[in-house]
Amino acid sequence: MTNNSKQAFLVGLEKTHGRQLQRYLAVRLRHAAADVPDLAQEVYLRLLRIDHHESIRDTPAYLFTVASHVLHQYRLRRAAIPESVEIMDIEAEVQNGADTDPAHQVAVEQQFEQLGRGLYQHSPRAYATLMMHRCDGLPLQEIADRLGVSYTMVKRYLSKALVYLQERLDDAE
Repeated sequence: MTNNSKQAFLVGLEKTHGRQLQRYLAVRLRHAAADVPDLAQEVYLRLLRIDHHESIRDTPAYLFTVASHVLHQYRLRRAAIPESVEIMDIEAEVQNGADTDPAHQVAVEQQFEQLGRGLYQHSPRAYATLMMHRCDGLPLQEIADRLGVSYTMVKRYLSKALVYLQERLDDAE
């Protein structure tokens, strides 16, 4: 197969199913919508590697099967990435050094309480996950079992809590 016929195949595919592919990826990546164009490009690159595109019986079905595989690999890579915000960093940022002034310590405690109330209002499950993990020292799998959700969902709750806290601290500065 020539490069021109491969290119024509992809251009036609993109014209007829490009928006559907974008929506398909966007719906499944609600929290990572910025990655949709990159994943769509990866789908097209994989299709470009096909030597005999005319042997595909159902082109849209094949397109979305490839997209499903790309999404699966994307999720596996994302699951392997450690969380970028750590609770200890947030704690250190709130305390801004070891101040032994009792008034400062009270202010820090009040700030922690205010952050906790805000997080609870924002997402009770994220708050519960953070408290069980940080205060009770529970592993994420045990938190998942207690909340009746998947391990991945607990990671999302914890990430949501940490991002929320980091954003509030950034706003306060």
